[in-house]
Amino acid sequence: MAAAAMNMQTQSAKIRKDLRQTFRNKRLALSTAQQMKAGKQLVSQFQEHAVFQNAQNVALYLSFNGEINTQDLIDHLWSLKRNVFVPILHPFCRGQLLFQAYTPNTKMRHNQFGILEPTLDVRYVCPLEKLQLILTPLVAFDTSGNRLGMGGGFYDRTLVALQNRKHQATVAGLAHELQLTSTLPTETWDIPLPYILTSSKLYSFS
Repeated sequence: MAAAAMNMQTQSAKIRKDLRQTFRNKRLALSTAQQMKAGKQLVSQFQEHAVFQNAQNVALYLSFNGEINTQDLIDHLWSLKRNVFVPILHPFCRGQLLFQAYTPNTKMRHNQFGILEPTLDVRYVCPLEKLQLILTPLVAFDTSGNRLGMGGGFYDRTLVALQNRKHQATVAGLAHELQLTSTLPTETWDIPLPYILTSSKLYSFS
């Protein structure tokens, strides 16, 4: 019985790995012009939906590896005088994220994954319970709101922490429309997202 369960876990891990590669390749196949257009359309979609409009403290990410371009959305939030926070790898708690204030003048560095993040300054770290909107990256999503991440579990742990604290932040994934699939394999630790925002529509699963 244990061997069968182990075999199923191995098969599931392989399927998820293959899906990550497939959808990463789809993202990376987009041209610079397509990415720029998607980023602008993402802002238009963001502006259309009331669920996003009242958040003053907003966490989102800096695009990497073909992820939908978030810079236009960041610029939009700055123009509205919203507080923008981006993730950094926790220096002491492996696998955890901190969210630090991000402005045009923030000093940046590349982390161990080659992703830009602010140079840690604890004065500008926002406690999780003070974030009102969290916009997460993803590799793929399905019609039930299941999210496939990069496999590191960083955002999964953040979402679990939000649940444990019964924090009422709005959480939404950001994605290209081409990252949608009918069904994704899930694990017990996966937390479906209530919203996914793409450059063409808002998916609501709540």
